[in-house]
This record gives sequence, structure tokens and C-alpha cells, in this order.
Amino acid sequence: MLVLLPPSEGKAASGSGAPLEPGSLSLPGLAPARAAVLEELVELCAGDEDKAREVLGLSEGLRGEVAKNAGLRTAGARPAGEIYTGVLYDALGLATLDAAARERAGRSLLVFSGLWGAVRVDDRIPSYRCSMGVKLPGLGALGAYWRTPMAAVLPEVAGDGLVLDLRSAAYATAWKPKGEVGARTATVRVLHAPTRKVVSHFNKATKGRIVRSLLEAGAVPGSPGELVEALGDLGYVVETPGAGKLDVLVDEIH
Repeated sequence: MLVLLPPSEGKAASGSGAPLEPGSLSLPGLAPARAAVLEELVELCAGDEDKAREVLGLSEGLRGEVAKNAGLRTAGARPAGEIYTGVLYDALGLATLDAAARERAGRSLLVFSGLWGAVRVDDRIPSYRCSMGVKLPGLGALGAYWRTPMAAVLPEVAGDGLVLDLRSAAYATAWKPKGEVGARTATVRVLHAPTRKVVSHFNKATKGRIVRSLLEAGAVPGSPGELVEALGDLGYVVETPGAGKLDVLVDEIH
């Protein structure tokens, strides 16, 4: 099973660890594209600060993120699973998984990124600010930029099992599973059962819990249908409004 996750907008500090080693990142086929984005982002943020803030869509209060990006090559790096924070990652709770579930997370979770394309949770990266919705002056819109390298690399990464796509819309633009891979891809919405409405915070938290439940159970569904069964066994209420589409219904918003 391959689980596709969005990153978090907010990120933990890089810390004092050794700096990024680009060659150590998973999915080495993305290396040339990563190098190009990193080079332009660092150059942009080392120059005109106001221009960099405009390009990155940062408010005055986030001005410090520009300097952080300018220093990415020498900043300390930590596992991506520690860098990404926020509602989904708090609910997922990687640090509190047992050893077996943590090993499964390292194999199956793939976090999409405007800067890195996609990384495993054990890949060591520095804290950064660059969403998939950014349009860099040289490379253009990152969602479109990543499509070609992703299409070349990710079908093999997907293997022959289920692809569970929990990405937000902006990150889904970088790679859309097609053909045989698309046929075994499941997307999930989390709905407030009484109203049948998506609530953003509720949606993210429940997706984090779903991933944690699957990792702890050691579930390895091979198709969307098997995922429905696995989630049912774990106590989730699931409806299937269409092929490969799952609605998880939850009564309480928390």
C-alpha cells in the first residue's frame, strides 16, 4: 500500500542536525527536478525579500520564512515525519507508533511537496516554505512543473498494491494515477454524518487517524474494495459514492 499525503503548511524548526544531503533522499529519479527547484528558491529568497514574499504568498508576519528558505543548503535537517506538523500529522502521531507500525510508515507513506516533489517520512529535510501552488519566476507553477518527473517515477513506486490518495487538491495536481495504477487508487472524503458536509479541520484529523489505524493493524488492502472492508473492520463507517471514491462518516467533530 502506498499512501499519498499532503505536507503541512506549518513546519517544525530544522534543528541543529547535519544539513541536507540531496543524494540521500528517496525517489532518486526526482533528483534533477529537486535540484532545480531548490536552486531557484534559494536564489529568490536570498535576493529581494519583498519579491520573494509576493511569489511565495507570504504575509508580513511570515517574513522570516524568506530568510529560512535562503539558508536551506546549510540548515539542519530532520526526518520529514518530524518536520511536518499540523492537524493531520498530530492525529497520525508517527512518534508514538510502535516499532512495527513505524516501519510500515517508512515504507508506505509518501508526502508531496512543492520543493521536493515527494519524500518518505524518514528522509531528512530542512524546514522550508514553498507550497505546490507557488509559481516560481523561472520554473513556473510547481504543480505543473512536477507532473513530468512524477509521471516518470511514481508508477514504479506505487508497485502493485493499493494507492490511498489523501492529498489536498493543490498537491493532487502534481501526479494523477492513471491506467492500471489509477484503477487501484482510492480517494477519501471525511463527512460529518448528520450533515454530509466536509469540515476542513475534521477532515484532516480523521484522515490522520485512518492512516494510523491502518498502520497499527498492519492492514495491506490491495484494492479500494479491500480498503472498504479493512476500514469497516477497524470500526469506520464507509460509503462508496463512486469507483475508487470512499466517504468516511463520523458523527462527532473533534
